[in-house]
Amino acid sequence: MSVSSMNRRDTSLGLSLRGNARRLRAVLALALLAPAIVAGKPCEPPTWPLWQTYAMRFVQADGRVLESSLENNHSTSEGQSYAMFFALIGNDQPRFDTLWRWTSANLAGAAIATHLPGWLWGQGTDGQWRLQDANSAADADLWIAYALLEAARLWHRPDYHRDALQLMATIEAQLIVKLPGLGPMVLPGPQGFILPDSLWRLNPSYLPLPLLRRLAKEAPDGPWQAIADNTATMIDQSSPKGFVPDWVGYQGTSYKGASAQSGVFVSDPVKGETGSYDAIRVYLWLGMSEATEPLAASLLKRLDGMARSTAATGAPPESVQAVHGSVQGQSPFGFRAALIPYLQAKGQSELADQQRRLVERALQEALARPDATPGPPRYYDFMLSLFALGWADNHYRFREDGTLKLSWETPCTRTTAR
Repeated sequence: MSVSSMNRRDTSLGLSLRGNARRLRAVLALALLAPAIVAGKPCEPPTWPLWQTYAMRFVQADGRVLESSLENNHSTSEGQSYAMFFALIGNDQPRFDTLWRWTSANLAGAAIATHLPGWLWGQGTDGQWRLQDANSAADADLWIAYALLEAARLWHRPDYHRDALQLMATIEAQLIVKLPGLGPMVLPGPQGFILPDSLWRLNPSYLPLPLLRRLAKEAPDGPWQAIADNTATMIDQSSPKGFVPDWVGYQGTSYKGASAQSGVFVSDPVKGETGSYDAIRVYLWLGMSEATEPLAASLLKRLDGMARSTAATGAPPESVQAVHGSVQGQSPFGFRAALIPYLQAKGQSELADQQRRLVERALQEALARPDATPGPPRYYDFMLSLFALGWADNHYRFREDGTLKLSWETPCTRTTAR
């Protein structure tokens, strides 16, 4: 072997040894860093037993939600929209997808660019199972659009984003009106809410501020910011005793027979001033809003009637008269659940905890009841409980811009033995 060959061999051997030494040091370094790497890994998504139990019992494999209507085994767009939201909170992508596909195909004819989801699907008098009422419910439309926007963002699904934009455009075309002296507002549905003599019917519970904020973030040049402001005005001006009505009228006013140029909120011409199963959700939406949300903070101060009544009797009333402030009836446990975030936001934690204990006991009893046994419908109580307890247990929070902050987004630290 030549000297030059020996020199090349020695050089190669030296490089190899030095390379091995570097690799050895790297392995040792990785071994020392292993606990830190494990500690930084995302934990498994937390389970949400209440939603999982509800979904297993009341969401069919094809994505249809049962018990969301007073009609036996009929389904509503509201039930579908809420279930989509809860599936998102639970990081349950397959169930979310089946819920949306069933909703789109059966309630909107797979044509959300032109059709809003009809609100009631079930068995007709002819025995056929199909859409029974094609008039949409605006709250369900907004919750579906919201769930699709957030699912697209969190799961990186451009198809959901496309669907959300189409649905938002259809909502704008079919549900948004410009009220004289107020501005843009969302009608509760396409048909039946514009009455003669410049009178409109509105529903405060259909317009959660976090949803309107999220739509405004998505479409900053659209009407959503103004709708959020007008919703707050509606709630404020229709709740003189600190209670929210289920329905509100808006009466356009004219001068000497001219077309209406201004308007005023009035008692609803059909339901009057009663606040009950619809209005209870307004307290829930406001309580769950981000603490820095200025509109929610102002309204929470305004709406002290329900907190005072609950503190005085230990339970929320079933119905109130928003203008006169009188209360009646014993509410179902879902009302207690709806008030948990509201009471927390108002600084009444002890009362909120009391309501939660009673809700948890009632849920256990309701879940223990076999599905076929007679009894009060469970859907509304369960859904209000899912919203409230999911929030209280930090499964989700709304940010000020309406986007979600979810428990499964944040990595957690594992304890590692040393």
